[in-house]
Amino acid sequence: MMLVKFLVLLVAGGLAAENGTASVLQRACKAAQDSLGADQVDTSPLNQTIVEDNWSLSCLAEPYCIILPRNARAISTAIQIIAYFNASFAVRAGGHSPNPGWSSVDKGGILVDLQYMNKVSLTSDSNVASVGPGARWGDVMKVVNKRNVSVVGTRAPDVGVGGSLLGGGYFYLSGYGLATDNVKSFEIVLSSGKIANANAHENDDLFWALKGGGPNFGIVTRYDLNTIPVNKIWYKVLSYPTDQAMNVLDAVAKWQLEGGSSDPKGNIIFYIGLDSILLGLVYAEPLAGQPSCFASFNKLAPVTVAVPATNGTFTSLNVIAESSVSNATIRHDYRGVSSLVDAQLYKDVYKFWLEKAKAVYNTTGSKQTFAIQHVPSSIAEHGARQGGNPMGIPQQTHQWWTTLVDWTDESADGLVRSVAIETTAYWQRLSQERGLDVSYIYMNDAARDQDPIATYGGANVQTLKEIAAKYDPGQVFQRLQNDGFLLYKVRT
Repeated sequence: MMLVKFLVLLVAGGLAAENGTASVLQRACKAAQDSLGADQVDTSPLNQTIVEDNWSLSCLAEPYCIILPRNARAISTAIQIIAYFNASFAVRAGGHSPNPGWSSVDKGGILVDLQYMNKVSLTSDSNVASVGPGARWGDVMKVVNKRNVSVVGTRAPDVGVGGSLLGGGYFYLSGYGLATDNVKSFEIVLSSGKIANANAHENDDLFWALKGGGPNFGIVTRYDLNTIPVNKIWYKVLSYPTDQAMNVLDAVAKWQLEGGSSDPKGNIIFYIGLDSILLGLVYAEPLAGQPSCFASFNKLAPVTVAVPATNGTFTSLNVIAESSVSNATIRHDYRGVSSLVDAQLYKDVYKFWLEKAKAVYNTTGSKQTFAIQHVPSSIAEHGARQGGNPMGIPQQTHQWWTTLVDWTDESADGLVRSVAIETTAYWQRLSQERGLDVSYIYMNDAARDQDPIATYGGANVQTLKEIAAKYDPGQVFQRLQNDGFLLYKVRT
């Protein structure tokens, strides 16, 4: 740390005195380059491939410089320089958030891009996978599946490990809880530059806070994940016409309420759009026939069996998921809400959404869909068994509902997003009127103007703030971080 401080002072004193943000950033970026080398600090003219490595076009911004650390020591150096110069910064793991400024920053700041910290390794007994924050879940699964184990991650293989784990991580196997509940230990760089571990034995308060507390405490440089003894799985993907929407929604609710969803090995993938309905069935065990837990869907008549019943792995399922998603970079947004399970609520909200989504599609060509993510009581129970987390996930079975929208025209941003905003408001109003309200927002599905941490409960929010003050007394991650679900913005 003394060497870093010396380099910072040397650069700061050696440059001509100038005023303004650009001067400060120029000195900060030069200090970083002198300390880390040109291979870890990209300065003007920036590599546009790195600049544009965000999932959504709405998030693209060109920073003053880009720091591309290869290890925790490099991040320690970077954060000390950023803090010394009071420079605005953003951290990007996979860049999958569609919220502008969460993992990008413009000329007024520095981007810390973790893409080269993507190593995945397994202990000799295959019980623990050590994963860099810049890895993608699909690549992680390829490594661990070769050793006949899996990890609890996310359903989208192109999502980065870092941000998704700090917000939760929803996977196919609800019986194992959220991805973050399966973290055995975090290696983290604090605002002081100190490299620390957070686990059940070291900094256990920070360990608790990182399991859903977002980017408020430091930069995580390694996740040690407990693997799960699951490799071979059964899956099937069906497509239905939209004129069957009401029947499909009834079947989903029946599966949730009447016992099918109580089998911890089974889960569904459910998306409903303007032109089709997609239902994926996943079971954590290879089988000769369809698992009995999916019986509520047997009477539905699919228009297409998109993927026939298959005994494969999560890696083979990820290949299907990747092939069904366009590689084109366009604008994206999503927005979350929660409620108890109720078929009539689903159908009423669907009709409300459909009218608005069609109208906006006819004007903008935007692709609107929504997804229902089933959240059994076992999610909260598993998290509690693993030492708890700050998320305050409701104990009763409920569901997260997420609107998704893709479009191209920047001028249509407000109109396109209005569908999700009005639909979630309608969902919440109906839920409250019918006694079905669950005042919880899942961080990884939350929109830029939502406040997921506020839904964790007042006591948890206060504890998170105390832990942040303990490990970041200078409030570097509150004052200087460009944007995100930050504690200083929580409305309580």
